[in-house]
Amino acid sequence: MRYVLPYAMTLLAVATTLSAHAADDVATLIRRQSQEFSDASASNDTATLAKYLDDRVIFINEGGDIATKKDIVTPGPAGPKNVSNHLVQTDFNIEIHGNVAVTSFTDNATVKVGEQTMMPRFRSTEVWLNEGDAWRMISSQTVALSDDPPSHALNAIEMDQYVGTYEAAPGLSVAITRQGNQLFSATNGAKPTPLLAEVRDVLFTPGQPRARRVFERDDHGKVTGFYSRREGHGVEFRRVG
Repeated sequence: MRYVLPYAMTLLAVATTLSAHAADDVATLIRRQSQEFSDASASNDTATLAKYLDDRVIFINEGGDIATKKDIVTPGPAGPKNVSNHLVQTDFNIEIHGNVAVTSFTDNATVKVGEQTMMPRFRSTEVWLNEGDAWRMISSQTVALSDDPPSHALNAIEMDQYVGTYEAAPGLSVAITRQGNQLFSATNGAKPTPLLAEVRDVLFTPGQPRARRVFERDDHGKVTGFYSRREGHGVEFRRVG
């Protein structure tokens, strides 16, 4: 037994090492395929998209639209001239469960429109399945990562027009104050947070780019309230003080 046991342990160690190498190989393969899929999405390479998509794929894009493989690989109209898109993946993670692999990553886009450049980011999670011949995507879901918009400087007179107390319902109020050259907002007496202007009458809180406060004025130009909006839905706050 003193000879058999070490031999069995050696076989186990070899099997474990081979399994780890196999997992590394799968991870490398899927990461390459995933980047190639992103490249194909940016360049509208429908042949590569079709190669990596399972026929039963459930695909949800950053706009919330659900697409089938046919929707994705059907050639669309040619893109406008002088517009390019390049996607680079970062933060790539993968978990392998037998013949199923789950990935998450960030697509960092560089979109050029003539001489202008935009750099939006998208975070995705995808599921790949191997049924014996190849790894293909069976599920994908993407969300757009929001960034703060450029801010527009307001002078003291403009800022003072927003100062006041606003109420959406009894027990839910917002106080907007000014301290020097900065507007602040506090809900129900909580700690004040900064407010910046995107454009006139559209304010936002830094770090919360999905939300906006859209102000309304009466016929004389006086601020009467605002809508607190997020993803197109809003709650109206009326000025009460």
